[in-house]
Amino acid sequence: MEQQPYASPADTPAGRRTVGARVLVVDDDPTVAEVVSGYLDRAGYLVDRAGDGPSALAGAAAHWPDLVVLDLMLPGMDGLEVCRRMRARGPVPVIMLTARGDEDDRIMGLEVGADDYVTKPFSPRELVLRVESVLRRTTPLAGTRSFGAAGLTVDPAARRAAKNGAELALTLREFDLLAFFLRHPGRAYSREDLMREVWGWDFGDLSTVTVHVRRLRNKVEDDPARPRLVQTVWGVGYRFDPVGSSGQGEE
Repeated sequence: MEQQPYASPADTPAGRRTVGARVLVVDDDPTVAEVVSGYLDRAGYLVDRAGDGPSALAGAAAHWPDLVVLDLMLPGMDGLEVCRRMRARGPVPVIMLTARGDEDDRIMGLEVGADDYVTKPFSPRELVLRVESVLRRTTPLAGTRSFGAAGLTVDPAARRAAKNGAELALTLREFDLLAFFLRHPGRAYSREDLMREVWGWDFGDLSTVTVHVRRLRNKVEDDPARPRLVQTVWGVGYRFDPVGSSGQGEE
């Protein structure tokens, strides 16, 4: 794990909004867990630790975290299963750690609802900034009114979304993506645009966007194989069409 000079996200106005949040660090490598926990603690977060899947689930049940830093490879129960079980209990942001470089492993993490992933070896400082970014973007905005189109509505303050009055079970990133599309109907955005505007990253694996668009379509489209709302614009990216004209298929 790369060591870099520490710079706390609490030094920024955005960072101050997330200080004090509870973060659960799940990793069976004591050195990694200690370093990550130390950086998060110095950044002002309340840190809990677990060394395996069952302990992570028990810890979350005792003190529900605001965010989980979760290793993919754990003894007894892997991180994917831990993430699934946590998601079954309620929404919680998850940043997944993986020592694997294979794209399929990263996509599997995103498919089960991880909001971000970091590949080992990683910079603890970068991880702290990722934690701050995810928490900042998933913090409810008081006083923000509900809005919607095409039978879809989002309530940013409550972080709830609905389709034709029926509540949608969205992950935090899916919610952010839907809210962005609803705010900007009719305009085509590249995956780079969406990564910057929704994730707040200037660089990263663009498959993250592709996976989340596919997951969102599965929940908001009448026929996800023939999307009418979240359309693919070939050679560009995606466009939200509130009229729901015939789309160009999945990407």
